[in-house]
Amino acid sequence: MHIPDGILPAQVCVGGYAIAGGVTWYALRQIHKTSDPQAEIPKAALLAATFFVGSSINIPLPPASVHLILNGLLGALLGWYAWPAILIGLFLQAVLIGHGGLTTLGVNAAMIGIPALMAHQLFQLRHQLGQAFRPSWSLGIFSFLSGAMGLGLTVLIFFGLIIFTLPSTLDQTTEQTALMALLVAHIPLIFVEGIFTVLLTLFLLRVKPELLES
Repeated sequence: MHIPDGILPAQVCVGGYAIAGGVTWYALRQIHKTSDPQAEIPKAALLAATFFVGSSINIPLPPASVHLILNGLLGALLGWYAWPAILIGLFLQAVLIGHGGLTTLGVNAAMIGIPALMAHQLFQLRHQLGQAFRPSWSLGIFSFLSGAMGLGLTVLIFFGLIIFTLPSTLDQTTEQTALMALLVAHIPLIFVEGIFTVLLTLFLLRVKPELLES
């Protein structure tokens, strides 16, 4: 779900960097407003490493190959720290293993990072909307929704970006069919990421519940 170099027009890549730069500035500003900005760094570093490894491993799922993103999980647990964690992870992937690209780093960061921030907002709604349920049920429901939504939005953004920037020299029907197959292949993964987020957050609720608050 990373967009490599040479796929998108230059103006889209520049726009991606502009969006990523603006979100980076705002995220760091929000982080510095916290009482102890450094308190969340160890957790952010651990989850950034998880993101780096998880999204680097391809899983064959005919007719395509997919990989975990885990941006919903990072958003739920890290809040604004999810953005720099994802940005650093994407940069290291592009430089070290050629996953993604440097010209598309801004686009990939926006495509993966913004849904992560939205997943965090959804995860926090459990405090208001989940009061009618037991804490574990409320946590499980909103964890699943956050984990699934993070990847789901990323897939839709990816699909839209590629569809609307396809060169006219390519066979539009063939390319759209291939993209649709890739989109369908990610549907099971959306549920997998939602379930994985539930399992991890319920585990943290039992052993270290303070890690659930970002």
